[in-house]
Amino acid sequence: MENLKIALLQCDLLWENPVENRNQIEMYFSSLESVDVIILPEMFTTGFSVEATHLAESMEGESVAWMTAMAVKQQSVICGSLMIKDAGNIYNRLVWVEPSGLIKTYDKRHLFSLINEQKYFNAGTNRLIIDYKCWRICPLICYDLRFPVFSRNDVNYDLCFYVANWPSKRIAAWDVLLQARAIENQAYTIGVNRVGIDGYKAAYSGHSQVLDPMGDLIATAPENEEGWVEVSLSKSHISSIRKRLPFLEDSDNFKI
Repeated sequence: MENLKIALLQCDLLWENPVENRNQIEMYFSSLESVDVIILPEMFTTGFSVEATHLAESMEGESVAWMTAMAVKQQSVICGSLMIKDAGNIYNRLVWVEPSGLIKTYDKRHLFSLINEQKYFNAGTNRLIIDYKCWRICPLICYDLRFPVFSRNDVNYDLCFYVANWPSKRIAAWDVLLQARAIENQAYTIGVNRVGIDGYKAAYSGHSQVLDPMGDLIATAPENEEGWVEVSLSKSHISSIRKRLPFLEDSDNFKI
């Protein structure tokens, strides 16, 4: 597929309230045009409440079932992260649900020690690379953005996206790091952040955005406002840039 249509939802999240968060997001879907992939923020069912592990759900729970139903209804991939309990462990897990019912997952590798996420969650180990409609996609989560080696494009992905709860007081770093990841990996790079105030009184201003493989900003959400950002990404644009500027071919060959 030459073009991939993406929709990012920048919204407020109700603190520790999975039912109401699902309901409000479902209301947003009613205003959305047909797209290939819908991306929701990090921990979209609860907000970034790391201590509320009693709200962790199984992969057979209500939220994943809701995502599956919405993927069928919208005929779009639905993805975002939430607290998942699996084999006795708790993960900040990105769940990718395709309209066919196929589910893929990525567990957050870099846990945010500043508020002790590592005390309540288990870290993932491996990246996930998704092949969808002839696009190679690398989904990552929030704090992963600060670690460029983990995001390194050594697998020829076309698109990398980060779902996040990234606070306003460090939003300048969010903007710069997203641009850096796009430039160094010569890939479309997307950041999906929330707005509002969470239960820790942290403020979020959004800055959800889409950058092209040159690091140029091609779409962004209004600051502090809820709503959709919709964009169509071009596969030939990636090929043209990499052919003209074959920087990835000069990458150091090392593994982590």
